[in-house]
Amino acid sequence: MIDTLVVDDDFHVAEINARYVSRIPGFRVVRQVHDAASALAAVRDGGIDLVLLDHYMPGEDGLALTRRLRLQRTDVDVIMVTADDRPATVQEALRAGVLQYILKPFTFAGLRRKLEAYARLRTALDTTDLNQDDIDRVLGTLRACSPSDAMPKGFAEQTAELIRQVVARAPAPVSAQEVSEAARVSRSTAQRYLKFLQERGQLHLTLRYGAGGRPEHHYSTR
Repeated sequence: MIDTLVVDDDFHVAEINARYVSRIPGFRVVRQVHDAASALAAVRDGGIDLVLLDHYMPGEDGLALTRRLRLQRTDVDVIMVTADDRPATVQEALRAGVLQYILKPFTFAGLRRKLEAYARLRTALDTTDLNQDDIDRVLGTLRACSPSDAMPKGFAEQTAELIRQVVARAPAPVSAQEVSEAARVSRSTAQRYLKFLQERGQLHLTLRYGAGGRPEHHYSTR
């Protein structure tokens, strides 16, 4: 479980963001605070893995807080949430160690994609040895599901989300045929979307060998 601190000076926005985060499997909101001082105190108390951090706040802004967290070597990750779309601010955030930069307003689907990519990053780094391919894949996880990524021609966001949810709800890795039946789409459509989601980093592919010795593709979100 990824324990998350939600920081926003607007109480209403903080509550909405907290509800969004709580709906995403694997994430748990442990606290909501509304200024940098309270956020710093919460991090010092421990038990926080991720800070979903507003930038514009009274007193100290999100970037300044992020720099303080890094100087104090606190073991937390930061995802910035802000309406500031200036390139200079984005650059400063990246240099400060922000892993993701999410522009307000955003949708639940957009936030979920970011957080799921972050969760995959944590999983990928939970190993003792990495080769170059592993490192390239790790660095690509945060980019794989950016909300700004346009759906390629011939694909629909709604169908992709339907296929992803079918796989996510399955208790074990599923085949294209099983997804086809559950989603009520043709097998060829299921195959196309499964491959697309796997290449995008949202699904994990495993091979199973049947009685005939031919590998069967199975997909999961884990």
